[in-house]
Amino acid sequence: MFSGALPEDVASSFGYVKKKAEPPKPKFVPTAADGALQLLGILQRDARLLDFFLEDITPYSDEEVGSAVRDVHAKCRAALTRYVELAPVIDGVEGTFTKLDTVNPAAVKLLGNVPAKGKAAGGVLRHKGWQARKIDLPAIPGPDAMAILAPAELEVE
Repeated sequence: MFSGALPEDVASSFGYVKKKAEPPKPKFVPTAADGALQLLGILQRDARLLDFFLEDITPYSDEEVGSAVRDVHAKCRAALTRYVELAPVIDGVEGTFTKLDTVNPAAVKLLGNVPAKGKAAGGVLRHKGWQARKIDLPAIPGPDAMAILAPAELEVE
């Protein structure tokens, strides 16, 4: 009685219940999948890329598809270059012989008549490859927002 606290059985009989401390919510830590969803969401927002990929284009003529592709391509390119600085893995001339001694082996895919041990002195450069030098995506808002790649649009009349 003089301890400054009611015994628990007395408090509960009068309807007083101690609130249990809620455990803190875990801090959101973005994953690689979140970054991929974020970039896909940006490409949808800026270029309607998902709409283009998921639409059945079989009823359209090649000219109609080509016209749509030009628009989607230009908008995707603009969105991509806004957030990612890309550079070639090998800055050489395609179709010329390139030595592998100065290149990270993990950054090269060998094609054609590859030796059994997978090591070659070089080969003809067929594709320069791409690497991301800088990625400057906006902060990820949280896990709930990541699942929405494009919000539904309702026009209010």
